[in-house]
Amino acid sequence: MKIEYTLLKKEKNSAARLGKLKTNYGTFETPMFMPVGTEATVKTLSVEEIKDVHAGIILSNTYHLWLRPGEDIIARAGGLHEFMHYDGPILTDSGGYQVFSLAKPKDITEEGVHFKNHLNGDNLLLTPEKSIEIQNKLDSDIAMSFDECIGYPATREYVEKSVERTLRWAKRGLEVHNNLNQSLFGIVQGGEYEDLRRHCVEELVKMNFDGYSIGGTSVGEDKPTMYKMVNYATKYLPIDKVRYLMGVGDPIDIIENVIRGIDIFDCVSPTRLARHGHAYTKYGKINIKNSQFKDDFTPLSTDCDCYTCQSKYSKAYIRHLIVANETLGARLLSIHNIRFLIHLTEDLREAIKNDTILEYRDQFIKDYYQGEIPY
Repeated sequence: MKIEYTLLKKEKNSAARLGKLKTNYGTFETPMFMPVGTEATVKTLSVEEIKDVHAGIILSNTYHLWLRPGEDIIARAGGLHEFMHYDGPILTDSGGYQVFSLAKPKDITEEGVHFKNHLNGDNLLLTPEKSIEIQNKLDSDIAMSFDECIGYPATREYVEKSVERTLRWAKRGLEVHNNLNQSLFGIVQGGEYEDLRRHCVEELVKMNFDGYSIGGTSVGEDKPTMYKMVNYATKYLPIDKVRYLMGVGDPIDIIENVIRGIDIFDCVSPTRLARHGHAYTKYGKINIKNSQFKDDFTPLSTDCDCYTCQSKYSKAYIRHLIVANETLGARLLSIHNIRFLIHLTEDLREAIKNDTILEYRDQFIKDYYQGEIPY
């Protein structure tokens, strides 16, 4: 089954949207945050723990699963859901971000992208067709078109050429996509140039993708530039298709981009921060390794409903685990951080229902940033 997006309500003071996303594994409200399970696992967490934080869709990485264990092994297991024992919706990215992070400009050709395997140094070629073939075999619920994630800043000349290539790649991927139970998203690029973002949207919409992603943000730009890029895309996207902002997970960025019309988000930040001892709280991010928490026997947050906080694991104990490099510390912080961002999107849905999202943002900034707007 293809996903089905239904717009339930538009917030009267902004472009924020309350929506409903029907998937092969149930129906979920948007805005939503998707935890990232790069290698078919959300780091340190079981699928039961993922469900306990009220996660809907989770994300896995096509490039990494291609390298190990390989798409054919996952296909023989019955697909990604069976392989990782997750009976919820899964989105796979295309490997396009690896264009940005692993390849040099000279390695990007019309055919595809040449990589050095980051595990053993082998030469690899990833093409739009290969990316879609891998995702078809992984049997995720949502697949991504293969694109070039453009770094920031980039010259207009480069962005123009890159956008046209991304559009040609999108068409090639669409032509070979053959999994009838899998939805395929087009990815909007165009850097900081509104006319290029608009052009990319208009050409992708002609191809009639099942949903649309906005790429090329969180690649070095400041927050006002990110928000500008998102505005340049969302103002031209169709209202009856879901909108996904890729790789964005900072709390204020989620709020500001929901205000600009984004429906779903993903980011590795909650688990990555957890492994380094950082926790989200209503009053800002804390570093649990700081000595002030050595004898603090209170939970991370008294108003959090996650397992870590409700079980009353103390800051002192979690600090001990992190300092001692015990995996349980990263697990407890990961549970809390993911739940924090999912709970944030739940609050945003309520604010949209009540037409109070701008007031919600202002109060969040007052609490989280101690009243200082960070941009």
